[in-house]
Amino acid sequence: MCGIVAAVTQRNITNFLLESIQRLEYRGYDSSGLALINEYNKFIRVRSVGKVNKLIKKTKNKKLFGKIGLAHTRWATHGKVSEENTHPHISSHISIVHNGIIENSLQIKSFLEEKGYIFHSDTDTEVIAHLLHWEQKKAGKSLLEIINHSLTQLKGNYSMVIMDSKNSSKLIAVCSGSPLVIGLGIGENFIASDQIALLSVTKNFIYLKEGDIAIVKSEKIKIFNKKNSIAQRKIIKSDVQYEYIKKGKYKYYMEKEIYEQPKSIQNALKNRLKDNETIYFSELGLKEKNIFLHLEHIHIVACGTSYHAAMVAKHWFESLANIPCDVEVASEFTSRKLAVRKKSFFVTLSQSGETADTLKALRISKKLGYLGNLTICNMKSSSLVQESDNYLLTKAGVEIGVASTKSFTTQLTVLLMLVAKIINIKKKENNIEKKIVKVLTILPYRIEEILKKNKEIQNIAKKLHNAKNILFLGRSDQYPIAMEGALKLKEIAYIHAEAYPCGELKHGPLALIDKDIPIIITAPKNSLLEKTKKNIQEICTRGGLIYIFSDEEINLEKNITSLKVPYVEEIIAPIFYTIPLQLLAYYIALSKGTNIDQPRNLAKSVTVE
Repeated sequence: MCGIVAAVTQRNITNFLLESIQRLEYRGYDSSGLALINEYNKFIRVRSVGKVNKLIKKTKNKKLFGKIGLAHTRWATHGKVSEENTHPHISSHISIVHNGIIENSLQIKSFLEEKGYIFHSDTDTEVIAHLLHWEQKKAGKSLLEIINHSLTQLKGNYSMVIMDSKNSSKLIAVCSGSPLVIGLGIGENFIASDQIALLSVTKNFIYLKEGDIAIVKSEKIKIFNKKNSIAQRKIIKSDVQYEYIKKGKYKYYMEKEIYEQPKSIQNALKNRLKDNETIYFSELGLKEKNIFLHLEHIHIVACGTSYHAAMVAKHWFESLANIPCDVEVASEFTSRKLAVRKKSFFVTLSQSGETADTLKALRISKKLGYLGNLTICNMKSSSLVQESDNYLLTKAGVEIGVASTKSFTTQLTVLLMLVAKIINIKKKENNIEKKIVKVLTILPYRIEEILKKNKEIQNIAKKLHNAKNILFLGRSDQYPIAMEGALKLKEIAYIHAEAYPCGELKHGPLALIDKDIPIIITAPKNSLLEKTKKNIQEICTRGGLIYIFSDEEINLEKNITSLKVPYVEEIIAPIFYTIPLQLLAYYIALSKGTNIDQPRNLAKSVTVE
């Protein structure tokens, strides 16, 4: 959600800060700002509502200079979208940017108002700034000591960077509930909430752990862990190429990422298929294999698109491996009293690995007696990976578009490999595993074939872009794909869309059918196709407008538009059929002129509950 960038250097960093927070625009935000300490040890602050470009325009007429500073993109939580609520916030000689939510901010604010503090915003972040100032004024201790004391008074998430105009040689970073990374330079160092912001200046990073506090100077870094002891953290060299985060020939990142999926899936498979027969996960060892041997149930928790991937995996675990599987939205898992099934294994899914609800679910699960836990994630450095007993990386590469595409299909790819691996371990036979290896090997080429249908899909999109409501239907493992198709349309085209299992039509949704509500159906040729055709006929007789994606020609009535797609093997059909729905949502949004990469009110990484 919100984005943080900070730097302490030997040069003017104004342009660097502005360019860096532009690279964090994909996270979702509604305002932005920066603060510098100038040569007179005074704060210079500029803030603006709207895109970072508006902030850049405001800085053009100001002669900004500072060798130390911080910047922020805000996604509103406490207080409306306004310049007053935009970060950074200042209390006398202390300036702060903050990601997260302080749950007891109103109580602390009341206390500080009694002490004479005047608040200029409605944010919980300004509360932190005044609290730090009050504690320092009261105790006269160093800023680090004051921060340690003040943190004990805060409840919630408070990853932040703090700057002191009385000591312009250092920044202090606090990592709690939201990621922070330190970028290492030569005679300069940087802090950000995402390495993408810093790739233009460094490839060497230190990922702070939960509870860490770092003192960052231009020549030196000192890190303290949650026990207030000096901590050594590994320096990790990023393999992300800076040019990979550019759009290249594509108009939007989402379009680029849709077309990257054959390559992303190949990356997910790389070094994991042995002799074209077996699945190999280097991340897992004998302990994990022993757990797989004895597990009798799988519980998957996720949010959004990852939840839809989990729903597909449920079909695979139960139909292929004969293992019962429950799937739950993370926010629901964390909000109820839980009963854990016998010999249950806990799995989390997340693109970013920073999803607040999923992280909370993982932490709760560790107290409930599961056999163990595993996360499937795209980011090795993420909190979810660091806190999980085991992990499998999807290797999708950097995904900038808020609406997940390649993250979804690589999650499904890894999940199907996991199903194959568990079948092999539990049943001591690899016929199903061989079959899965075979179909996954050809999957990237199957996707390349469907991507060539882009013009035909664009023509369908032209017929749908004025629709107010759209229904998506799917049967069995295509139902979660219908859910994902509907979500994509809501996210980027702002069209109300709902997904239903085909068999549920007569249980309510059929009342909605008329000539004004288009129905989109994915209908691969399998044992359930004849049942799906009956549902199609029910819609036709009621005048519904139907758009079908199928590898069989289906033209029962004149009000059907059927796009014949290439044949695909049944096991990988859910992965394959999500591609045309991604393209459909993209082209509808394109025709409507929405901000496809940064849809309103949404963020790439949802780091608050």
